[in-house]
Amino acid sequence: MVTESICPRCLGRIPAWRVKRGNDVFLVKDCPEHGHFETVVWRGQPAYESWVRPKIPSQPPVCFTGIDKGCPFDCGLCEAHRQHTCTALLEITQRCNLQCSFCFAGAGGSQLPDPDFQVIKGWYEKILAAGGPFNIQLSGGEPTLRDDLPEIIALGVSLGFKFIQINTNGLRLARDPNFVVKLKEAGLASAFMQFDGVTDEVHAALRGRPLLEEKIKAIEQCAADDIGVVLVPTLVPGVNDQQIGEIIKFAVEHAPAVRGVHFQPVSYFGRYPGVPADKDRITIPEIINAIEMQTRGLVKAHNFEPPGCENAFCSFHGNFVLMQDGSLSPWTKHDPAQCSCKPQIAALGAAKTRDFVARHWAKPAEACSCSAAPAETTPGWEELDNFLARLRTHTFTISGMAFQDAWNLDLERLRDCCIHVISPEGMLIPFCAYNLTDQRGRSLYRPHAAVAAPLEDEKKTP
Repeated sequence: MVTESICPRCLGRIPAWRVKRGNDVFLVKDCPEHGHFETVVWRGQPAYESWVRPKIPSQPPVCFTGIDKGCPFDCGLCEAHRQHTCTALLEITQRCNLQCSFCFAGAGGSQLPDPDFQVIKGWYEKILAAGGPFNIQLSGGEPTLRDDLPEIIALGVSLGFKFIQINTNGLRLARDPNFVVKLKEAGLASAFMQFDGVTDEVHAALRGRPLLEEKIKAIEQCAADDIGVVLVPTLVPGVNDQQIGEIIKFAVEHAPAVRGVHFQPVSYFGRYPGVPADKDRITIPEIINAIEMQTRGLVKAHNFEPPGCENAFCSFHGNFVLMQDGSLSPWTKHDPAQCSCKPQIAALGAAKTRDFVARHWAKPAEACSCSAAPAETTPGWEELDNFLARLRTHTFTISGMAFQDAWNLDLERLRDCCIHVISPEGMLIPFCAYNLTDQRGRSLYRPHAAVAAPLEDEKKTP
């Protein structure tokens, strides 16, 4: 299957092929200047072709850039993009209180000042002009380092944004309960919280020091103040991929305050240790099968399905109801026949996903005060009534997003992206394009490492 990608050395656009070998799929490409590259993008079952979910593309309602150099160099969004925004990400600081081994933003080393309040107001307004309100994620760096974070959240709420989430390591949430109260009062719905494992050894390996106790305190504080928490593990082979089941078990034990787990297999951009080999990657089917194996069947592989918003090969999700006995009752199922049937409209998938996230990643709904099942009921009615009651209060999601880097970037997937970062200039950039770096760490879009495309000095390298 033919597509396009970029060269990891010069970031020039080049042809690429998806090549299937047994149950595995590789992205294979050749740069005329820098040679051959191939990277595994899918390993094992479910079969790659069974995961396809055809969509009818939807051009963004407002495009801020025209088509000049072509994807991925005209992001803004341009008219060639094929999906509306689901989540708009605002980086409100490049400061951080950790020095992680892996960081999308390469945070902590930038000398860029924090954007001021008026700049952030302009970003919110630009998102509204692009067709919003969309779901908002305030990120960085570490957004809780800004003392005015409650005011930034309140501003977004006043402008009509109904779901605002922070992307956080949770450290200040653990240490400063008064700050958490202010965040809730301002309108914060959810904390998208870095959580890489259930042992301090994992946190020390990926984040530089033991953090588990502080993570637990942050969850408890959010629970006390009715802020939903989604745990976000970055999965690194050989470091924490054997803790997938334990992370889910931990999350279930802290539900319903913890609304779910969102796995992110490691991608090699931002701050990363070197050129990745295939053994350094974990793909979507490997995560799905590890979930079934490591939860000892509490969750089944067939409980997960492709996304309805972004490209099918970007993510997976499973939706569950946590029952009184600790079991997870699924209400999603992968049906390959259904995935390959009538195409859905991309914009409709984005709208449904925005609504789902806003409802199920925020604090749980209040328990229903209606009466229990009648004394005399038909068989099975009481179980159904119980399921529906728990559905209002104890939903639980397990999902994952496979972000792309310079080695595995597929421009077809990129054009389907629904997670968009607003740049300092007010452009909406697909997440993987905004964070894209070459093998020397130079970026297309990040202002502290921006480069032209292609990199002319690299193109001259034999």
